[in-house]
Amino acid sequence: MNPRRSDTNSLTLAPFPEASSPMDRGILNADSFRRMITLERKRSERSRKPFMLLLLDMGDRLPSEKNGKTLGKILAALSGSTRDTDVTGWYANNCVVGVMFTEIATGDSSSVPSTIIARVTETLRKNLTLEQFNRVSLSFHVFPEDWDKKSEGPSNPTLYPDLSQREDARKTFRVVKRMMDVLGSLLAVFFFSPIFVFAAVAIKATSKGPVFFRQRRIGQHGNSFVFLKFRSMYVNNDASVHKEYVQRLIAGKADKHPSDGNGQGVYKLTKDSRITRVGAFLRKTSLDELPQFINVLRGEMSLVGPRPPVPYEVEAYDIWHRRRLLEAKPGITGLWQVSGRSRVTFDDMVRLDLQYARSWSPWTDIKILLRTPGAVVLGEGAH
Repeated sequence: MNPRRSDTNSLTLAPFPEASSPMDRGILNADSFRRMITLERKRSERSRKPFMLLLLDMGDRLPSEKNGKTLGKILAALSGSTRDTDVTGWYANNCVVGVMFTEIATGDSSSVPSTIIARVTETLRKNLTLEQFNRVSLSFHVFPEDWDKKSEGPSNPTLYPDLSQREDARKTFRVVKRMMDVLGSLLAVFFFSPIFVFAAVAIKATSKGPVFFRQRRIGQHGNSFVFLKFRSMYVNNDASVHKEYVQRLIAGKADKHPSDGNGQGVYKLTKDSRITRVGAFLRKTSLDELPQFINVLRGEMSLVGPRPPVPYEVEAYDIWHRRRLLEAKPGITGLWQVSGRSRVTFDDMVRLDLQYARSWSPWTDIKILLRTPGAVVLGEGAH
């Protein structure tokens, strides 16, 4: 049996073959089963109890009575290896059968799935002919999965069928969004070109080091890229202070720091000795963000979206925080920036990012872009 990743784009309803067992009649269709995967994934994010998705790829469609009987044998065999709380359904109608083993035992993340798959494989060997057994490709996928350390992102899109469905439904919107990004960035670079020159001269005249600050950030789907800003700090500074504060912030243990304005304070380092005098002005006015229009032109960022984190932020993420990296491309501005910025907790920021990802449209982006200048002028949460 050769492991093989199944097609995650088949979401249409498909008729079932004539049932050859009672269990066959109860199998969920692809839409229902994929919704169950999404719900179980969200439950697992909160409960921290992993689940395993077992996929049996039949190799082709199953219109014939013979293949229907084969399916019946497979489902009957699986019934002896599943619990009442486990869910069986089509991952791809009439092609790929899935079994979701919910709340599997914690501990060694590799031994439990290996035990389950060994038991299922042995059961299928006993109940299928050699020809039938050889036609089935078996694979398993555990959530939460271990993220690829090189990309800091998920390695298995099979567990996220809802995201592929959403992407397919928004193809036209994504084309419009990209056109807005390119046109808006070109206009911004042209309009702000005098400020680019002024900032570059001021930075070079007041401190040693390059004009631009380059940093590896994590974008959508865990793809890393070189993030650009005007340099606002002295070179060769120690990032451990920021790293420690960010980790406390993500854990919900950070305190607000005093800020100019209404005295509510912000979840950000406000008296940072690493920041230059020119850098403090650039940060307060958000002018240090202007080089990110280049990131937008490259396609690494969008005008509107969640802010891209640095790798050590991602390392501190709770499981559900990771969704902000999966559901939208990072942006220069976003719902968080115009709805509270650094005055809200990290969890609330993630909720705003996910709210945007679920409901964004070109019109939503336009409204956020129109609100951004006001947020910049007020400077609330900017440091």
